[in-house]
This record gives sequence, C-alpha cells and structure tokens, in this order.
Amino acid sequence: MRNNVLDSRHRALGSDLGGGSYNDMAVPWSYASDPFDEVAATRTRAGLFDLSAVLTARVGGPEAAVVVDHLLSCDCQALAVGSARVASELNDAGHIVDDVIVLRAADDVFLLCHGGGATPDNLRASAEGRDANVRWEDDLNILAVQGPRAAAVLQPHCAQDLFKLSWFEHVETTLFGCQVRVLCGGFTGEHGIEIYCRADDAGKLWDAVVDAGRDHGLMPGSWTALNTMRTEAGLLFYPLDMPEGDVTPWEVGLGWTIATEGDYRGRAAVLAARGKERFRLGGIWVRHEVAVEAGATILVGDQDAGLVTSPIYSRFLMQSVALAHLKPAAQALGTTIQVKNPDGTVYDGNVVRCPFYDPMRLRITKK
Repeated sequence: MRNNVLDSRHRALGSDLGGGSYNDMAVPWSYASDPFDEVAATRTRAGLFDLSAVLTARVGGPEAAVVVDHLLSCDCQALAVGSARVASELNDAGHIVDDVIVLRAADDVFLLCHGGGATPDNLRASAEGRDANVRWEDDLNILAVQGPRAAAVLQPHCAQDLFKLSWFEHVETTLFGCQVRVLCGGFTGEHGIEIYCRADDAGKLWDAVVDAGRDHGLMPGSWTALNTMRTEAGLLFYPLDMPEGDVTPWEVGLGWTIATEGDYRGRAAVLAARGKERFRLGGIWVRHEVAVEAGATILVGDQDAGLVTSPIYSRFLMQSVALAHLKPAAQALGTTIQVKNPDGTVYDGNVVRCPFYDPMRLRITKK
C-alpha cells in the first residue's frame, strides 16, 4: 500500500480509511459528516478534496512529446505550455484502457495524471527506444478546492492571480509559502483549483486551506461526495463507466479526444470503429428513493436495452439517477424503461438528458 501523509487528517474527520483503496492508496470514502452536506457545501460555497491517490507520471526529454503522442489519442504536441486536456488511452484494438489528464509543463516535459488502468505498462512501451525519461511522481499530493468560492479562499495566499486562470490552465507559483503548481479544473462540475504539491507540504497546505476557508463555509469532502458530484455532472471514471472492457471512445461520448492523424496506439482500430457503436452513454432517472446498483440491466419491455454504470441518489437534485450504456431501443429522450437490479428488484424510470447538473457547463467557467 502507498502511504498518504494526509491520513491523519482524514482520520480526524472521522474516516477509518477502510472503505477500499485506489491505486494501492487508502482513500476517505466517508467522514463523520453527511456526504450530502459535503455536496451542498461544495455546490454553494467550497469543498476540499484529497486526490493524492491519482497516479502522476512525468515524461521529459527531447522526444517526450513523441512518447506522449504515441500513448494518447489526442494531438499532445499541439498542446501549449501551461495548458492541459483530457485524453483517451487505447489498446491496439482501439478500446479505452485508462483516462488521463495531460499537462504540458514545458516544451519537453509532460505530466500525466491517470487512473487505475494500463498506463504504467503502456507508457514504458511507448518510451522504449526514445530519447525520453519516465518518472512516477511518488512525492506528489493533489488537493482540489472546488466550488464557487474556491478561488476566493486561496487568492489572498497565492502569488498567482487565480481569477485570471482559464479552464485547464496551470502554472507554478507559491501558495501559503509553499512551491506548488495550480490548475484551474476539477472533477465536481464546479469551478475549482487543483493544487499539486510536495508530500512534505501537503499537511501544511491542507490545514491552511481549511483555516482560510472557514469564513467562506468550506467543508472537506469525502470520495463518496466526490463520486456523487462527478456523476451529477456526467463526468466519466475509468473503469466504472467502461466496465465491459472493450468500450470505444465513440460509445461513451469521448470521440472528441480522438485525433484522425498521428501514430498513437490503436489509431487504425478506433477510427475503423466509428459508426459501429453498440450503445451510447446516456442518463436515466429512476423512480426510487435510493441509488440502484451498478451493473443493473435496463429494459424496454422485455428487451435488454442497456447497463447501469454509475448510479447515485442525488439529494441536491432530489432524484435517483445513473449514467448508463444505452442500446438503440433506449436512446430516445423520455423513453420509458425499467431497471432490474442484480437481486431481481425492478424499478420504473425514464431516459433523461445528461449531464444531470449544469448541462451547459456554465458552472466550471464561473469564478
């Protein structure tokens, strides 16, 4: 198991860190506070989340851009220094094997923040024989301050004008006297600032953010709250939203991450798969007072019409909703469906617009 210097902070907030790990790091799935209160605080004021379990690789050297462009399906060589983007990582068959945020830190330096997929092995293979070096940033913690008050909480203590950062723009600066990289972004559907810091500074920064945020109504948030908000916002999480193992970007709304040119892994296969989608990612509403189960079957009449991937009960929206893979019979908005849990219980529902929260993506640009 990987150590997290913030474990004592999570335990002080009531987490036993026993709800499961991510990338071999224990994460705070719950605190003593109600996760619905954490969601409301983040949506209306500010929330603080520990994302240190996300893995980050540094790719540097003269051929760093070539390596990253072979690994990922977007044109990373065109990415400007100080910017970032979402990328898909594919296998030779054109199937998604990880989700990645790629940051260009310099002309010859990229940071890849990725989940629990195939990136370590694929990145080593892409770098083989290239004039580039790969290093996993084990001495790195990521804190995310999210919500409409996020920038206001941090600005008095930061050398960078956070209100001028564009979405997915990042810069090295000082925050509470610590050297950090700050990125305008997040995984909640709200405007936010992510803080990339040394492990030795993470505890100091966590405490300082909590203290600075007290007058703003900031509240630390658990991973349960984080998962609720990212689902409300229709943001995908590998592998939860690609459970079949052979999902193409076209099937889950990630076609915009696919470059038509380039030498990336799986290019020929993924381009050939366009127009052959078996299903598409969509949203459903369920007439139930709690979340249905991941893996539940979606029915239209007696016909198997899809699969639930990320279900939640959103108290903020006052609805039981879920991201789902919808086959053609269930793709029209308003389609009446039934959701059959693995235990056999069945609930009525409808196909609805996704994302469920802020469908125009206006919140993330509001500072």
